[in-house]
Amino acid sequence: MVLDPAANPQIATPLLDALRVEVQSPTVPFYTPGHKRGRGTSDRITELFGRQIFQSDLPDLPGLSLFAPDGAIAKAQNLAAEAFGADRTWFLVNGSTCGVMAAIVATCAPGDKIILPRNIHQSAIAGLIVSGAHPVFVVPEYDPVLDLTHNVAPETIAEALEQHADAKAVMIVSPTYQGVCGDIAAIARQVHNYGIPLLVDEAHGAHFAFHPALPTAALAAGADLAIQSTHKTLSAMTQASMLHLKGSRIDPGRVSKALQLLQSSSPSNLLLASLDAARQQMATQGKALLERTIRLADEARSRIEQIPGLSVLQPKPTRTLGFYALDPTRLTVTVSGLGIDGFTADEIFYEQLGVTAELPTLQHLTFIITLGNTAEDGDRLVDAFKHLSEECRSKGTGKIEEQSFQKFAPPPNSMPVLSPRAAFFSPTETVPIAQAVGRISAETICPYPPGIPILLPGEAITEDAIASLQKIVDAGGFVSGCADASLQTLRVISQ
Repeated sequence: MVLDPAANPQIATPLLDALRVEVQSPTVPFYTPGHKRGRGTSDRITELFGRQIFQSDLPDLPGLSLFAPDGAIAKAQNLAAEAFGADRTWFLVNGSTCGVMAAIVATCAPGDKIILPRNIHQSAIAGLIVSGAHPVFVVPEYDPVLDLTHNVAPETIAEALEQHADAKAVMIVSPTYQGVCGDIAAIARQVHNYGIPLLVDEAHGAHFAFHPALPTAALAAGADLAIQSTHKTLSAMTQASMLHLKGSRIDPGRVSKALQLLQSSSPSNLLLASLDAARQQMATQGKALLERTIRLADEARSRIEQIPGLSVLQPKPTRTLGFYALDPTRLTVTVSGLGIDGFTADEIFYEQLGVTAELPTLQHLTFIITLGNTAEDGDRLVDAFKHLSEECRSKGTGKIEEQSFQKFAPPPNSMPVLSPRAAFFSPTETVPIAQAVGRISAETICPYPPGIPILLPGEAITEDAIASLQKIVDAGGFVSGCADASLQTLRVISQ
């Protein structure tokens, strides 16, 4: 590793260094936040966090303004753009949620069409409501055996573009929560044939650019804009993310305006500095760190595959259109062969075995392996699955038949009856859930995580959607967005 910033600019951490200078400054603070560099914090919280972190909790002092970036912030964002393969990068303190919304606002005006998959994150629905854009939903590839939704095929995008040639942008999700990636290069070619940009919700793929064994990063595959949760798979603090732009199809000025609209006007310098540090770490050590991470995940995958009743999601021997690549650092384990659902397995793991999954679903548990995990973590994970398998087999639970799962395959390509914005501002009423079929939803209702809506504002409510929601609740899952958490009633557009 080259330690001379003149020879390797990526070794520098300009924002982190500027924050350190401010912390050491003897200036008397007559500015926010009110704890005044930690001197006014509650003893209860300093017992847990210490006082030093509050000394770095500073506002946008001269040279540290996120919305008029110059000096340290400008340098840090420029270094991030270089490291991640972008022409320009913006730091985000409101998570990838803010980045996804900004991407839509920056490319779509009220009434414009945008093509996006039905398994889009709920942040995109918020972006549709804010922008007033009209969604054209397309069907991603669906695996009915595993009950997993993957990515959109390039020809599905091509068909949607042919039918809606006036669309202003296309947005896809790659990778999915399970680490499944689409053929971004082929999709980008289809989208660019119409002269419009491809936006990629790459929240779970911030690490892709730093190791050749990982799937190709969205920008390298031809995307115009990518949003990444730097905190999810790298070492930034929770809520710290980045938005990357490449090429000339999107006006960077519109991106900046959208972010000024959507980001907090009091951005945390702790989050911003963590982005600077995470970038420096990956630019200088990323390949070695990810080599160890991939090896750890591969070892866990191989060992779990040997445990009776379990199977692990593997790369396809032959690439399918919606399953083009798989992130090897993501483990999705099917537990239904043990006779239990994923929510029950997750509860046992958390409460009895001291292991916490990223995402439980009806049939699976998904785990994120990152540079912060250790070999001991891998052993704990494997041991937990051994214990689970032995416990279930000793009780004779047997395999859950596939038919016992209520599945929710994505609906056909469609446009909602009302735009999400129109539905959001329409008069509504509450009806018993049995009377909601055929009505127009006024709510965004989804299991969280992963935050993929089953019902959207402006969309007709179907029997399949209600059955899927009720099955998730019955199995112990958490459903967000509904006014009635018991799902006895739903909010619908007034007739």
